[in-house]
Amino acid sequence: MISDQWLKSACYIDGRWIGADDGQTIPVTNPATGETLGSVPRCGRAETSRAIAAASRAFVSWRGFLAKERAELMFALADALLKEKAALGELLTREQGKSRAEAEGEIAGGAAFFRWFGEEAKRVYGDTIPSPWPGKRIIVTKEPVGVVGAITPWNFPHSMIARKLAAALGAGCTMVIKPASQTPLSALAVAALCEKVGIPAGVVNVVTGSAAPIAAEMCENPAVRKITFTGSTEVGKDLGARALAHMKRVSMELGGNAPFIVFDDADLDAAVKGAMLSKFRNSGQTCVCANRILVQAGVYDAFAAKFAEAVRALKIGDGLAPGVEQGPLIDMHAIEKVEEHISDAKANGARVVAGGVRHPLGGTFFEPTVLTGVTDAMKIAKEETFGPVAPLFRFETEAEAIAMANATEYGLACYFYTNDLGRAWRMMEALDYGMIGVNEGLASTEVAPFGGVKDSGMGREGSKYGLEDYLNIKYALFGGLGV
Repeated sequence: MISDQWLKSACYIDGRWIGADDGQTIPVTNPATGETLGSVPRCGRAETSRAIAAASRAFVSWRGFLAKERAELMFALADALLKEKAALGELLTREQGKSRAEAEGEIAGGAAFFRWFGEEAKRVYGDTIPSPWPGKRIIVTKEPVGVVGAITPWNFPHSMIARKLAAALGAGCTMVIKPASQTPLSALAVAALCEKVGIPAGVVNVVTGSAAPIAAEMCENPAVRKITFTGSTEVGKDLGARALAHMKRVSMELGGNAPFIVFDDADLDAAVKGAMLSKFRNSGQTCVCANRILVQAGVYDAFAAKFAEAVRALKIGDGLAPGVEQGPLIDMHAIEKVEEHISDAKANGARVVAGGVRHPLGGTFFEPTVLTGVTDAMKIAKEETFGPVAPLFRFETEAEAIAMANATEYGLACYFYTNDLGRAWRMMEALDYGMIGVNEGLASTEVAPFGGVKDSGMGREGSKYGLEDYLNIKYALFGGLGV
């Protein structure tokens, strides 16, 4: 049983726990069991407006905190997350479905972001620029953007908030967070921890409810100076256009179609291990997971055999059960998209060598799947599956691999395996992506910039570059100083 200390059924606005004005709620269910975990308020524009007003008032004082004072509160939050990792991990697994090991890893990763940006808060440096005029001096400083509106997805309900909120707090910004309606409980638990460690009222606010009215208020309310969003490219483009109509800053982490490339000279065992990590983490429900596995002809059959064997060995079940590696998909819509992609691939000549059907557990459980003989003519080559389906494409030359990998409007993450140092550099420079894993299947960390190019978004999260996205640059010219 999850403690009431973390299982919240109210929004957190201006340091108070409140319901929706009209009393409406949204049920939250466990995708593994169908169990109703609780409910959260179905808020709209009015409640969001009050949250923004609270964040705006709090910004006046929060930006004035010494960097080390903000850092100390962020360190306390990181410590509290780690102390409650087991309880928060269980909550995350129950509302999202991923394995408990993955969930607890996500909580620990969130804590790392708060600690990292707490340290970076003390390193918001400016510049002096040599003046071209006698008796004048040029100073450049950096200041917090202001109130930030954050809209986060269901697949990583803790870490997607942590890496946005940590950067905002470190920079001196305040935030209003709108979590996904499928997984709002982890966000409210973060708010409860912020309250517990003493982060002032109004600095962090969490509003649950329908996306359309909440997003509209964030985009149109003049007190919000930045919108940060993680989700689909279609929604991101719409939010970006609406925010830019009011000249707000935007950070967008959008869709992906990540290639995972295996060359003839690769260590196949390492490549299989990397592909398993990249493709099947969170049951394939990640924006950076391998969506297209491109294998050079010389090792195609050998890789396919090793990979399929590893996939068949995955343990499927309720994420809270011991040893489970794959939980359910988030809902039936996700199942239907997976089935659509498999059906289309099979109709166009692909062969299922592992999985391919719903799991005997029923519900939204699906067997991890491997397809061979996949071509660019199939839907799965162009659309993000967001599920546990690994399609294997065949290529002959390095130039062909580059062309296939770049033949997409997306540019978030990609991966390749080779033991040729020259090829590694050529590939790194030729691939049109924001993040590249060289002989690695997972590249995310708080110390490096996370983000993409093309239709995969703009801006970066994590690292010193992620902090810059929450800062404005101010130039001051001091005159009258004498010759």
